[in-house]
Amino acid sequence: MSKKPPQRSGEVQVPQPIRADGTGTVDRGPRDVMRDLQNPDMLVPPPTDAGTIPNMRFSFSDTHMRLEHGGWAREVTERELPIATTISGVNMALTPGGVRELHWHQQAEWSLMLLGRARITAVDQDGRNFIADVEQGDLWYFPPGIPHSIQGLEGGCEFLLVFDDGTFSDNNTLSITDWFAHTPRDVLSANFGIPESAFAGLPNKQRYIFQAPVPGPISDQEVPDPYGTIPLSFVHRLYAQQPIRTPGGTVRIVDSTNFPISTRIAAALVEIEPGGMREMHWHPNNDEWQYYLTGKGRMTVFAANGNARTFDVRAGDVGYVPFAYGHYIQNTGDQSLWFLEMFKSSRFADVSLNQWMALTPQQMVRETLHASPELMRSLRKEKWPVVKY
Repeated sequence: MSKKPPQRSGEVQVPQPIRADGTGTVDRGPRDVMRDLQNPDMLVPPPTDAGTIPNMRFSFSDTHMRLEHGGWAREVTERELPIATTISGVNMALTPGGVRELHWHQQAEWSLMLLGRARITAVDQDGRNFIADVEQGDLWYFPPGIPHSIQGLEGGCEFLLVFDDGTFSDNNTLSITDWFAHTPRDVLSANFGIPESAFAGLPNKQRYIFQAPVPGPISDQEVPDPYGTIPLSFVHRLYAQQPIRTPGGTVRIVDSTNFPISTRIAAALVEIEPGGMREMHWHPNNDEWQYYLTGKGRMTVFAANGNARTFDVRAGDVGYVPFAYGHYIQNTGDQSLWFLEMFKSSRFADVSLNQWMALTPQQMVRETLHASPELMRSLRKEKWPVVKY
């Protein structure tokens, strides 16, 4: 045990917690080198990081995977990421024909289709039904209490589910099979007006996800509804939405202004190109819950009173920023960094540091920051959500 561990692993340089100015020292103890390689800004934080900001990042790869015939599910809730009190997320996949059974929630459900295609169904409180096929880049939203189902189509599918409650777990779903299994047969007989023998084949527990045949075209499954269809669509084609383009990338904002049914969750799909940065900003309406789709980057969060901390992020990670905390996100890779910003709110809102300074009396800005002429000339009255650096 007296030998020093090798400082190279194959062609990989083993990182050490040492800054260029000489602060820190070699880590000779037990360690997870691969984890350190993934989190260089946590192993060697920027000198501007300080204080005791709690963890604001968690990976879906570190969660429990629930495997079922017909698909799988995993979740990041307040249990996994205690700071995340306003929103929880579920990553789910269904096989071709795999069914997320008929169910409903106490929370609002917002979803982005990540891969493949699925069929969703719902019925609202006025008996109006909704049946639609969704594909990569499409959103759906079900208000609290609205019963619905999801089924994978040819090729299967994977999607992200977001709920407006950090404590929510998809394991606590209100499911039709669970209710039937815990209702006396004589009560079911009275409710449906048929003999108890008609319920002999009922499942004896919740099915949650199960395998079924791939459904045919919607035209073969449509159910004529005497009450009509829902007045506000449960689906929004996010990838088809025209983005806001700035020098460092793109932003697509979706909230109740362009997806009227989504009154409890607002979102932005952000692309940060290589060399780009989600500008220094904060949100005046609620905490921010993030989901990273591609690429890698780093996020620094500022929490006042000399507190700041940097987190390395990559595809599959969840990030979180409390209400009104200043933050920015840099692309540290060679491909675009795509991620979602999610809020428990009907509207998306952010405050740009640059725009705020530009629209404040210039003497005030100069005297507060001892601002150089170059800094003053850089200020923009228009907001650029993503910038080049």
